[in-house]
Amino acid sequence: MTSSALNSPDTLAPAGPLTSPKAPVGGARPGPSTGSLREPGALRPAPKAASPARMVLSQARLESRLLLRNSEQLLLAIVIPALMLIVFSAEKIGSVNGSRIDYYAPGVIGAAVLSTAFTSQAIATGFERRYGVLKRLGASPLPRWGLLLGKSLSILMVECVQLVLLIAIALVMGWSPHGSPLAVLLLLALGTAAFSGLALLLAGSLRAEATLAVANFVFLVFLAAGGVVVPLDKFGAGARGVLQYLPISALTDGLRDVLQHGSAMPWGPVGILAAWAVVAITAAARTFKWE
Repeated sequence: MTSSALNSPDTLAPAGPLTSPKAPVGGARPGPSTGSLREPGALRPAPKAASPARMVLSQARLESRLLLRNSEQLLLAIVIPALMLIVFSAEKIGSVNGSRIDYYAPGVIGAAVLSTAFTSQAIATGFERRYGVLKRLGASPLPRWGLLLGKSLSILMVECVQLVLLIAIALVMGWSPHGSPLAVLLLLALGTAAFSGLALLLAGSLRAEATLAVANFVFLVFLAAGGVVVPLDKFGAGARGVLQYLPISALTDGLRDVLQHGSAMPWGPVGILAAWAVVAITAAARTFKWE
């Protein structure tokens, strides 16, 4: 076979019959495919960052799962407040005015908010900062304000679990709450904001080990001197005049005014908690260190 035969188009042609694509009617050329990968949104999932709201909600769910999976944090946030409510309401430890469950139920609810929004958050954030978790999250598409907002939402989720459990236990023990639910929600929201600001202020300023020690120490001091266990009227006039301005004292006093005495809106405790929230959040925003 000659070289000209090898180079012949007939030699290189496939064995089967050649077929050409049918031309569209009217001689128009076929347009681009509607499923082209070059078109926006052709890939599923779409190759872009999620919306800020979705990222914040995902971070909040993750924070909540991590907190509830941690046995130490679960003990502090769920088990200890429930045991406090049962023990102090059932046993005659100290003297209180009126029904024991009516007095201790609002105080233990305030202690539950303290344990979750302050102690648990301060310890978890302090160790996340130590191990570089916050630094890496700060470099992710999630904005830093979104990270802090996600942490705050996770605190609210855990507090909802705490409230359901504590209210159920208190009702079984004969608790009969009074007052406005709106006032209770406002007090809990302001208390959460104040304790969260203090937690971030602590975790963003001290080393993780120091944060662990200080957070637990402050938790115990607030329990003893914040009207949770011991009524403030058991202290002297001078000490009582100072202790009533603590955020835990304002929260427990406000909750008792509403739930025990049926007050519409305790403006004094609301003002104290609002002031603590503004000062703590502002100080945390100015001094927080991500690494």
